[in-house]
Amino acid sequence: HPDPFVRAELIRELAVASGPAGMAGGQMMDLVADGADFDLHAVTRLQQLKTGALISFCLEAGAILGRVAPDGRLGLRGYARDVGLAFQIADDVLDAEGDAEVAGKALQKDAEAGKATFLSLLGIDRAKAQMHMLVDQAVAHLHGFGAEADLLRAIARYTVERDR
Repeated sequence: HPDPFVRAELIRELAVASGPAGMAGGQMMDLVADGADFDLHAVTRLQQLKTGALISFCLEAGAILGRVAPDGRLGLRGYARDVGLAFQIADDVLDAEGDAEVAGKALQKDAEAGKATFLSLLGIDRAKAQMHMLVDQAVAHLHGFGAEADLLRAIARYTVERDR
């Protein structure tokens, strides 16, 4: 980008999203979680950092480049937070109920490792209900956007409909 202030803002946002207040912090929590007694708040925080921070950066970068107004950026942050958590719950559901051949990976790893997950803390039915509520909330965060946000709406829905 030709504007050095835009470049600096993008770099700063990526550094935050990937550093200790983002993905690296979430990964650290995940490593500490082995053997730790994590409650729902801790698991939610871990996933917001580990998965949600980078999703949030992707939307934030688009908002910076597109010069989205602050209220629109706030909606995009809410969308990213909710889609990130819905994605992780869907991943937990796939780990418990999915088909290893379709998923292309070994399943039941978290349960076998005794890791605290949304499923282990909420149970499958409550976790699925929470996942769908988060997708609805994510889509609602886009209310100020028109058809230009239809792809984001579709991504939110795909997050919980995927089989891998």
